[in-house]
Amino acid sequence: MAIDSRPETGGRLAIIAGGGMLPHHVAEAAQAIGENPYIIALTNETGLDWSDFDHQFLGIGNFKAISAVFRTEGIDRVVLSGAVRRRPEWRDIKPTFKTLARVPGVLKTLLSGGDDAVLKMAIELIEASGARVIGVQDIIPELLAQTGPLGAIEPDRDDWKDIEVAAAAAVALGRLDVGQGAVAVGGRVVALEGPEGTDAMLARVAGLRTEGRISTRRRGVLVKLCKPQQDLRADLPSIGTSTIEGARAAGLAGIAIEAGRALVLERSATISQANEAGIFVTGIDRAFLRDLR
Repeated sequence: MAIDSRPETGGRLAIIAGGGMLPHHVAEAAQAIGENPYIIALTNETGLDWSDFDHQFLGIGNFKAISAVFRTEGIDRVVLSGAVRRRPEWRDIKPTFKTLARVPGVLKTLLSGGDDAVLKMAIELIEASGARVIGVQDIIPELLAQTGPLGAIEPDRDDWKDIEVAAAAAVALGRLDVGQGAVAVGGRVVALEGPEGTDAMLARVAGLRTEGRISTRRRGVLVKLCKPQQDLRADLPSIGTSTIEGARAAGLAGIAIEAGRALVLERSATISQANEAGIFVTGIDRAFLRDLR
């Protein structure tokens, strides 16, 4: 029997669902603790079947309709979950009366802001509608990575050198609000994550390996970290089975993620796949990262 660990708010939880499997994991976990989540599925972003949940498909810029859902469904908490690959055009923005005065700033952020700036803007607009934004980790804390090896394989001395180099690159990249991941091979940064995402970056590394532009004698690592200025309620770094497959195809020795601030999706399957592929997955703590930030 599930233990009801819901906060006593008297309201309902909404999940604004982007792409990927994470929103569905969050919805199922919310049900398991007694919540009745309402899914706001983002048009052209999520391709999942939401028929088992109360849901509605809405455009990401339709604040008027989203605010109406909050009122009619009694929403008091919101989780932002999943990838958003398409920013709304100005003509897609449908403000509420409360957000009308913010439209010029919204458009400026959409045109020139990085992903973190856009997420912070979205959080402000949601909370202006009367709901409180919470993190995925508040619903599924067991997804968070712990410090140290998560599987049967540990990084060796050379791997730790690559982790340090890639972590420094990831911190610098995050400070620019560009991405969260970097790959280092033999003490040299060979790839930085951009808007294409982690899987596409790893595919690029695999291509460089095939072309002979990266040494086949040295394996290398992927590091994924929170951006230094990141709001932890949205877009925590995450890895899953596709990340393990991408790392294997790229010839990497392993993956390092930030303990307590990164998510491991489908943990059992992900770690099992990493063990079978001979790839380490390890959580690095804040003490390791302190000097880099």
